[in-house]
Amino acid sequence: METLEEIELCFPQLLNSSCKKLTRPRSEALIIYILMSCVSLLTVVLNLLVIVSISHFRQLHTPTNLLLLSLAVSDFLVGLIVMPFQILLTEPCWLLSDSVCVLYYIFAFITVCASVGNMVLISVDRYVAICDPLHYSTKVTQRRVQSFVVLCWVSSVFYAFMILYDNIKQPGRFNSCYGECVINMLGAVDLVISFIIPISAIIVLYVRVFVVAVSQARSMRSHVVAVKLQRSLTVTVQSSELKAARTLGVVVAVFLMCYCPYYCVSLTGYGIIMGSSINAFTDFLVLITSCLNPVIYAFLYPWFRKSTKFIVTLKILQPRSCEANVLYS
Repeated sequence: METLEEIELCFPQLLNSSCKKLTRPRSEALIIYILMSCVSLLTVVLNLLVIVSISHFRQLHTPTNLLLLSLAVSDFLVGLIVMPFQILLTEPCWLLSDSVCVLYYIFAFITVCASVGNMVLISVDRYVAICDPLHYSTKVTQRRVQSFVVLCWVSSVFYAFMILYDNIKQPGRFNSCYGECVINMLGAVDLVISFIIPISAIIVLYVRVFVVAVSQARSMRSHVVAVKLQRSLTVTVQSSELKAARTLGVVVAVFLMCYCPYYCVSLTGYGIIMGSSINAFTDFLVLITSCLNPVIYAFLYPWFRKSTKFIVTLKILQPRSCEANVLYS
């Protein structure tokens, strides 16, 4: 049998009260640190480009881009704060206080939930733009979008405090020993609110958008008389249909692939325990959506590529650069 001296503890001075220090192969730990650090840096850079672009150029001050800005802010905070703390959770021992552990999860829930909420709002925006274009400008105003963005963030804060109430009330109450960062929550409730409802809304709205877009394209094609023009339009319509289908597929597939493993583990009934390779992997998948969101939503817009060139080449520092034309070639 091993003696206390032979067992490596997180806090040796606490003896039986300390958690055992789980060992991980050095190569595995190195891969985790490098991968998560690179993803964190990339997440910060990509979302910062979106934030600067939409905030600086006046042409981009639209209701739709305000939603993209809110999404980029939440994802930027995930990359700047949540991901680095997630690296600490891959360590065998939690050396910070129980209060810091709970604060980390509160902030993580707020930013991730805000990110998901913004994705739903973007889906609603596109639904109105395609399905009711004549009334879009009256239904989707700058002030109304601002109100929904604020509501999204307030709801995320409220939800984070509600789902983690027991942990906030008594930090560390679910730890079995010193050196753990464990929280407990209602997995079924979180599954419904943070996953089933948002993904259902996104799928329904995007399917509706796709059906209406294809219907409008076919209607236009049926009224074309000239054969040459018809062929040209057919190519355009087919390209539009494929692009719509591809965008829909990417959005839904990325969301499902990143969130399904996390909720499968969450529903097993086990606490979220630091040092667990499974929890580290599922948490990483959820967080990586913050890196993919600017790629999916912003990189599809030509204005983002043009504004990025302005930023990278430092033309943004020139006088009246905010008036630059980034929407048209």
